[in-house]
Amino acid sequence: MKHENIKNQDAKVYEIIKKEEARREDTLEMIPSENHTSPAVLEALSSILSDKYAEGYPGKRYYGGNEHIDEIEALCQERAKKLFGVPFVNVQGYSGSPANMAVYFALLNPGDKIMGMSLTAGGHLTHGWKVNFSGTYYDSVFYEVDEETGLIDYEKVEEIAEREKPKLIFAGATSYSRLIDFKRFREIADKVGAYLCADISHISGLVISKEHPDPAPYVHIITTTTHKTLRGPRGALIMVTESGLKKDESLPEKINRAVFPGLQGGPHENQIAAIAVCLKETMSPSFAEYGRKVVSNCRKLGEELKKRDFNIVSGGTNNHLLLIDLRNKGISGKKAQELLERAGITLNKNAIPFDPNPPAEPSGIRMGTPAITTRGMGEEEMTKIASFISRVITEQSTETADKVREEVKEMCNKFPMSK
Repeated sequence: MKHENIKNQDAKVYEIIKKEEARREDTLEMIPSENHTSPAVLEALSSILSDKYAEGYPGKRYYGGNEHIDEIEALCQERAKKLFGVPFVNVQGYSGSPANMAVYFALLNPGDKIMGMSLTAGGHLTHGWKVNFSGTYYDSVFYEVDEETGLIDYEKVEEIAEREKPKLIFAGATSYSRLIDFKRFREIADKVGAYLCADISHISGLVISKEHPDPAPYVHIITTTTHKTLRGPRGALIMVTESGLKKDESLPEKINRAVFPGLQGGPHENQIAAIAVCLKETMSPSFAEYGRKVVSNCRKLGEELKKRDFNIVSGGTNNHLLLIDLRNKGISGKKAQELLERAGITLNKNAIPFDPNPPAEPSGIRMGTPAITTRGMGEEEMTKIASFISRVITEQSTETADKVREEVKEMCNKFPMSK
């Protein structure tokens, strides 16, 4: 985008935006939760819809002049329902954390028991972690992964659930590289009478492209962000499934009330319009191919890193991300992140399951392929990227990082962001 109006109105902001554009052009963006949106999505975000206050829902607003806003929001809802195969969706969530908060607010009272994957095992802050609202206002218990395999131990999950009797179970992760068995989670939830919510923020694009099992037939509620593998703007969806309606037919009303007036004010209708554009993009055959390539690229990257003596938690991947245990490389995740960023490769330091190191200096790094796949990179590039990472981590010198950065720039120039 040219940003001519910003340039004329505020040269300083324009300068910063252009610097960020240049950084992205010359960088391998490999944080699994980041992606590159289309120009159409960006145009919707910056549209006149930014100006409108629309508290309430289509047909039931607290302000006038919302007839066209209602059209946008209803269109977004219908597209989401069709794509995910659900009877109800709320599209007003500002982002993933408020969406999960709305689920708690709709279903529970403070002090009720919840169960989710431990943050240290690959879960999310909002699945009950102690420093988050979910661990502060609710009684949270956790399931881990098996220490040997790095996989979710469903027998152990069932054992904990039967002992603790949570009212709500979250199935979902942020640094788990394997498939999630939603059917097995449902069996566990039914045993203890719990609601089951699938947080598919990381894998929603893979679910749509059929590269990951669909949670809709098994769970009661689905939450997802829209900016990761779904390749849309920052935002969130909260969905109620057919199973959810059978368990509690008032769930849609409870979710809507939790979002507004419970937790949020006026929805960001420019964001909702951008989500609608994103959802239309995911309906194309090319998006299914994109999802397939995200997974095949990640699998190839993992294979190439293993050849170079990198320890991958769980031994590999079935999705868009890899979690790497760096202890055999003699470098912390923090130091690795810093050196790789200098080399033009952006990823994040990350705890590994049962990490002996503190969160500020974790033993691992997390990386993924959504954004580099969006740029058109394939398995040949994954081999080169594995080589770049290996050289930087093995030699652990700024000189090597600087040399690799030039090679990264050369690769990025072949896959420009602004085609």
